[in-house]
Amino acid sequence: MKMEKIIAAASLLSLVVTPVLAKEFVLSDAAMGKDVGDWSITSKDLGIVTEFSVSQKVLHGGKQEGVRVIDINNGVMQIRLIPTRGMDIAKVKSDDIVLGWDSPVKEIVNPAYIDLESRNGLGWLDGFNEMMVRCGYEWTGHPGKDGDYLLSLHGRAGNTPASKVIVDIDEKAPYSISVKGVVYEKTFKFNNYQVWTEFLVVPGVKSFSIHDELTNLSDYDNEYQIIYHSNFGRPLLEEGALFEAAVQEVSPFNNYAAKQMATWNAYASPLKGYDETVYNIKPYSNARNESMAVLHNAAADKGVSVLFNINQLPVLTMWKNTDTDKQGYVTGIEPGTSYAYNRTYQRKLGLVPTIKGGESKKFDLTYTILDSADAVSKAQAEIKAIQAGREMKILDKPLVKLP
Repeated sequence: MKMEKIIAAASLLSLVVTPVLAKEFVLSDAAMGKDVGDWSITSKDLGIVTEFSVSQKVLHGGKQEGVRVIDINNGVMQIRLIPTRGMDIAKVKSDDIVLGWDSPVKEIVNPAYIDLESRNGLGWLDGFNEMMVRCGYEWTGHPGKDGDYLLSLHGRAGNTPASKVIVDIDEKAPYSISVKGVVYEKTFKFNNYQVWTEFLVVPGVKSFSIHDELTNLSDYDNEYQIIYHSNFGRPLLEEGALFEAAVQEVSPFNNYAAKQMATWNAYASPLKGYDETVYNIKPYSNARNESMAVLHNAAADKGVSVLFNINQLPVLTMWKNTDTDKQGYVTGIEPGTSYAYNRTYQRKLGLVPTIKGGESKKFDLTYTILDSADAVSKAQAEIKAIQAGREMKILDKPLVKLP
């Protein structure tokens, strides 16, 4: 697909509002005690010539017992969403390009089997295998104490089942497919959040978007954080693969990452004992407040782009975990309100925003599969246009001093 079409599709996905003439299917509703279980609908069922399908399946066996997954085939991509895990995206596949990674965690783990506070707050890793997981909303980042409280790794959103799930399919071209889910994060005396998530895709287009809205249902102002932890492995990740973005400033997360600043955006082959390196990025944006990051393979003929709004998600984290294949060979492109530090450090950086009682905050991202050298080249040109010749500042020391 030509980059002009990809950008046009991305713009369409970011602007589409659920139309009036749409078929709505409620798959689950906690308030009504409703769950349809296994379910499916196809374009043929709706009398639409353009081919697509949407289905829900209830998984059984092991730690995935009771997990609901929604599979979408838009004609050029196969997508799996996980309502049971915060409406996360499990994996996306288009021909020989896969968005996602091969985690040692093979099952889609039911949150009922997750203890977020195990291993001193690292229990989140027991279910970590998604292409995209929402990290938040009361907090995100590395585990540790914030005042009197232990904050577990990356918050609770990704291990919270959606309380209501709706599929909307437009009855007129381009037949947009929308999957919405509401996730509640509520704790007596603490926070009272409602998050309406939306996954939006158009048949025949190798691009999809996320449109989320966080609302503080409380009478009180509260802090919030969100990171869209987007993870990619083979075939995009390999020796010689590159991360590219419109960068105003990049810094190492810790002293270990600082030792590799010379090659911070380049990837190596799997290496036993590599551990992980993380980089903090302050991105530039265009006149529409959009920024873009790209991961592409060594030949620069396959990749993925992530488009996001810096007014909503002002910073970007790049995570490199080029450990062995069996250990989890993966990299993360992570737009967010915050970096991956524990919340107590983020306040010092001005990266723990406040949401007022009754206020709502929106988050919009678009992911595009780059399926040719031309598509990768056009995405690189888009990044160059956002950079607009402005300086990229490379810091050799972490932003905060960690213990």
